[in-house]
Amino acid sequence: MGQGCAAALPANPWNWIAVWRRNYLAWKKVALASLLGNLADPMVSLFGLGFGLGMMVGPVEGTSYIAFLTAGMVAASAMTSSTFETIYAAFGRMHAQRTWEGILYTQLTLGDIVLGELAWAASKALLAGVGIMIVATVLGYVTWPSALYALPVIALTGLAFASLAMVVTALAPSYDYVVFYQTLILTPMLFISGAVFPASQMPGGLQQVAGFLPLAHSIELIRPAMLGRPAVSVGLHITALCIYTVLPFFLSAVLLRRRLMP
Repeated sequence: MGQGCAAALPANPWNWIAVWRRNYLAWKKVALASLLGNLADPMVSLFGLGFGLGMMVGPVEGTSYIAFLTAGMVAASAMTSSTFETIYAAFGRMHAQRTWEGILYTQLTLGDIVLGELAWAASKALLAGVGIMIVATVLGYVTWPSALYALPVIALTGLAFASLAMVVTALAPSYDYVVFYQTLILTPMLFISGAVFPASQMPGGLQQVAGFLPLAHSIELIRPAMLGRPAVSVGLHITALCIYTVLPFFLSAVLLRRRLMP
């Protein structure tokens, strides 16, 4: 029992790098297609809603609607990129390809694998978020150098959502089941958390719900940084994202141990 619990935890602070590097080397072969795929959906939303709806909406919270939306799309892209990397790619490496099974024959533990997968998903999230920031910078919707403060938040957002998605990966019997997480959790969160329109315009009950959502905490840090405004309750938002990272990590590690090492 003790050995099983130990296997669910990282063996040391650096073993995860081997898993991250393995995923990176595999990703390099399809890097361009992967980057374009991660950017396609948020960029369509950015241009479609930003230029189309923005002409009817007008200024939002003291800035143009497309500038307001850009920060939301950066956070949303970090959410979707890290989530999809975990519930599809990582799930495939665990379930279909059985890559994890091969790794477990080395000195790495299951905890090392999970931590490496989360770090890789956070890297993908950072790439996706930075990609949108670069496009927005060219269009003049990002304030520098304050936008640099958004970079660690994007990475932390990726970690938080990858950690949450890893719980889904640990529980899902097949790919068919992860769709429920995408449609019932991620999509409503995108609209409730203030990415597309101000959360302050929603009914009071939904505003209270939004206050507990990880995407809302991410947006409250990223949007001020990108617009050159002071952020409020920084410690609260960072703490919330850290909680969403750490607790699901341990939960998913335990669930994966029961699934892969009964």
